[in-house]
Amino acid sequence: MSGPSTAQESSPRDDAIRLLARREYARAELERRLRAKGHASADIEQTLDALAAEGLQSDERFAEVFVRSRIARGQGPLKIRAELGERGIATEQARQAFDEAQSREAVDWFTLACETLAKRFSGPGEGPRERARRERFLAGRGFDFDQVRHALAHAWDSPSSLHSLLPL
Repeated sequence: MSGPSTAQESSPRDDAIRLLARREYARAELERRLRAKGHASADIEQTLDALAAEGLQSDERFAEVFVRSRIARGQGPLKIRAELGERGIATEQARQAFDEAQSREAVDWFTLACETLAKRFSGPGEGPRERARRERFLAGRGFDFDQVRHALAHAWDSPSSLHSLLPL
């Protein structure tokens, strides 16, 4: 099945289902992938509408799975929201996915920042340069200023004391 004529050999639906069999995709991601395979825009739109109607593709489901997977990786809310936007998920759908994750898993972003920092670094660092390195690490992971400051102060505390130190 190699060669330049694969777009004529497979339909947009076949290619989309093949992609969806591996993982969830946002509609915009699928659209980009199908365009790259050389399918016509009208065929892509029709296919994506049909897949959504059949429940095989759902931006809401994609966003929920995406948020949960990124939380498990130790990423913060800022980065997760930005990546959802890059994948074509509307702000309202992203908010709903965060709300769903919060209700199911009771995500504590301050504790997650502490755990992520403690997993990567063995201590707070000796000088300002080392502390700045830890700040950049957490900021790059998508944690906001308050979460970064909290993690730098408490990441290496005992696990039971972390919950008593959370800001209100």
